[in-house]
Amino acid sequence: MRGGRSGQDGSATLWVLAFALIPMCAAAFVFAFAGAVAARHRAGAAADLAALAAAARFAAGSGPDEACALARRVARAQHVDLTSCHLTDGFAEVRVSAPAPTGTARATARAGPATPDLPPDPRPP
Repeated sequence: MRGGRSGQDGSATLWVLAFALIPMCAAAFVFAFAGAVAARHRAGAAADLAALAAAARFAAGSGPDEACALARRVARAQHVDLTSCHLTDGFAEVRVSAPAPTGTARATARAGPATPDLPPDPRPP
């Protein structure tokens, strides 16, 4: 077909666009997955810090309300929300949630006072 149009006109453009979308979709998936993993790690670290803070405050003689208030402040400083805080027998258990690109990352941590009457470390210093 000399002057007419063939059925293949423009097909290269469609193929280029299709192959350009594949890496962009893969990159979007990788970024979303990495964001979710980072949010989960942030939530875990914040839960650990909040539980340690609550347990230390409780062991220092403060009441459970004051200990949980400190845990809430620590969690807020880490940009996560404290969803629950329970203190029993000197142990603090906290749950936090953090926003993630794919939803919400949640973590739980438990901390308690150090026991001073443990046997000494048998390893040489």
